[in-house]
Amino acid sequence: MKYLKYIKNLDPCAKNILYILLFYPGVHALINYRIAHFFIRIKLNFIAEFISYLSRLFTGIEINPNCTIGKYLFIDHGMGVVIGETAVIGDYCTIYQGVTLGANKLDKKKRHPTIKNNVIIGANAVVIGNITIGNNVKIGANAIVTKTINDNSVIIGTNKKI
Repeated sequence: MKYLKYIKNLDPCAKNILYILLFYPGVHALINYRIAHFFIRIKLNFIAEFISYLSRLFTGIEINPNCTIGKYLFIDHGMGVVIGETAVIGDYCTIYQGVTLGANKLDKKKRHPTIKNNVIIGANAVVIGNITIGNNVKIGANAIVTKTINDNSVIIGTNKKI
């Protein structure tokens, strides 16, 4: 319930809690992720992957059940969002539609980004590789980020700080 109130305060389009619960695909995807992640933790991988697959079909948001997501992640609109297997997302982050948190290698080690707290990632941004995005970072729409970014930065384009 606190999560839904957080979204209502964050999003000016949110009419009420019931509206958010019924019509926000990011909320649905996150609920499904939490369930799938539970099954991963108890080693029921097939069930976790099946829940993840169904969630992607219904929401257009792909969240690997092995990734780690903190509290109060807000996926706004959400269609086309991809969060990879070894990605880590901190608390109070916002991700807009079309964002990819992806890998640039096929190794069986950490290959997706770590996103710290209070990060905003704009529409269609791509954050690739085993890099760290610091606290309070804002990544602009369509940005391509391939290098670690320090706290309190604003990124536009291809790793360009402003």
